[in-house]
Parts: sequence; structure tokens; C-alpha cells
Amino acid sequence: METHMMTIGLPRAMLYYRCRALWHTFFEELGAEVVVSSPTDREILDQGTALAIDESCLSLKIYLGHVRALVGRCDYILVPRVSSFGRHRNMCTRFEALPDLVRNVFRDSGQQFLSYEVDELFKKDEPGAFLELGRSLGHPAKAVKRAYKQAKKAELAHHKARVQKQELLFKREGIKVLIAAHSYVAEDPYMGRSVTDYLKQVGVIPLRADLVDREAASKRSRELSPTCKWEISREILGGIAMHQGDVDGIILLSAFPCGPDAMVNELITRRVKGVPILNLVLDSQSGTAGVETRLESFIDIIRFKEGKL
Repeated sequence: METHMMTIGLPRAMLYYRCRALWHTFFEELGAEVVVSSPTDREILDQGTALAIDESCLSLKIYLGHVRALVGRCDYILVPRVSSFGRHRNMCTRFEALPDLVRNVFRDSGQQFLSYEVDELFKKDEPGAFLELGRSLGHPAKAVKRAYKQAKKAELAHHKARVQKQELLFKREGIKVLIAAHSYVAEDPYMGRSVTDYLKQVGVIPLRADLVDREAASKRSRELSPTCKWEISREILGGIAMHQGDVDGIILLSAFPCGPDAMVNELITRRVKGVPILNLVLDSQSGTAGVETRLESFIDIIRFKEGKL
């Protein structure tokens, strides 16, 4: 008799861009098949917008659209609750509320959801969370611990490889612009990827503030803000502190209306001196034409400043 291979759905949004190597490896090591929603397009955004309250940030609307695209296509959809990694290492409250929100929005869909909880302020660490997750799927503790160990190794190697690849770009000749953004904004094809593509198109080297050694960046972030409490924002601040002297401009790229970014980006514009900064906020109405016009003007300012215009 043929046994059914368990399928786990991963919405291609929010923490997927940060945790994809971790999640893929963990579930595959446990013998499950991973199904990822297709890249964001207008339909996914419209579906998510219809399911969200108006005040939701663009990233959350897109996330709900990705969950909607997976409903009925897999046994479980993974929606983790990630609250904190320790003192002054909080995540945005969206990540804390996500499982409750998703289960409520899709309560009549018949879809089953999987979750795990990381909140180190309340002694809930990631290894323990994954152990519980794997055991809830019927796997023995030993197999789950081995799968998590492999998954963590894959995640660290994936990030390290991306950091090293970017370090080579800093050595290249040409105008370099540092993009300060969450990975789910910078890498989403319907949001930030168009910014990166445009910069490459006009001969500018785009770099990412979050593609740095995370521990080192977290320490360096104190140079710009000793009190910033958001984990990912601290990494971005640290990335700016590490590289502001190596770039010709900085783009602060965020999704409307992101609360942490509104505060952190204001802080960056006040504290970072000597380098041109563009604050670019993307919303569901943003056409690429308006964004490209602002990017074009920004690149012109850099070129003028360097006597290349």
C-alpha cells in the first residue's frame, strides 16, 4: 500500500526569506514534502488585501494572499509565532500574532495549520520549539533533534554564503547603494525587487544592509541606537554602521505603514551623516513609474555630488 507523503506549505512572504533554508531542511529531513506558494503577483496582493483590515501593513496583506494560495494544496501550512530572542531582541508584534490571525481568517477553510513558538524572554528557545513541532507530527525526539541540527547548519551556511558573495561586490568599481530593508520587502518581486532591478539597470551596484554577520551587526547597531529593541532593525542598523563609509548612498525601503520602520528610518536620517539617503515607502498603490522617478533623481544627486553628472 502506498503511503501518503506529508506536505507542508510555506507562504513565500514575511519570515520565509530569512528562514527558508531552516524550514526546507527541517521538514525534508523528516521526510515531508515542502510546497511553497508562487512569487507575489497582483492577484496574491488583491486576495490578501481582501482578507486583511485596512490598517494592516502591505507585508501582512501579501502574507495573507500567500496563505490563501496554499489553502487546500497541502496537509499543513506553517505559521510560526516568533516573539523574541532575548532582552532587547523583540520581533514586530505582527510575528507574535500571526498564528492567531491566520487561524481566525481561515477558520472556515478546513485547512490545518502548524506552528512553533520562539519567545526567549519566556524561556521558549528555538531548539525546544522545533523539538515540540517535530514531535507533534509524530516523529521521535532523536530524529527531530537531528533534523533541527541539519536545518540550523543549512541556515547558517546559506546566510554566510550570501554575506560572502556581497562582500565581493564592495570591492567592485562603480556607484554603490546600500538598501536598508527587511528581507521580505527587499526580495519580494512585487515590492523591493523592482528597486534592485532598476539600480542594476542604470549601472548602480545594489547592496543590502541585512546581508552581514548578524552577531557583529547587532553589536555595531549600538553606534546608531543603544536602545533599539527590534531584532531585525538592529541588524539593519548594524549593517549601516559597518558599511556607511563604503557606499555612495543609502535607500531606506519599507512597506506602508510599518511602525518599527517609521521610527528606525527617522532615527537613521538623523544619525547618519555624510551620505545621501532616500526614504522610499511602498504601498499597494505604488506604480513602478513613481518609484523609478524618485530613484532616478536620487542617483542623479549621487552622480552630481561625485562630479559624474
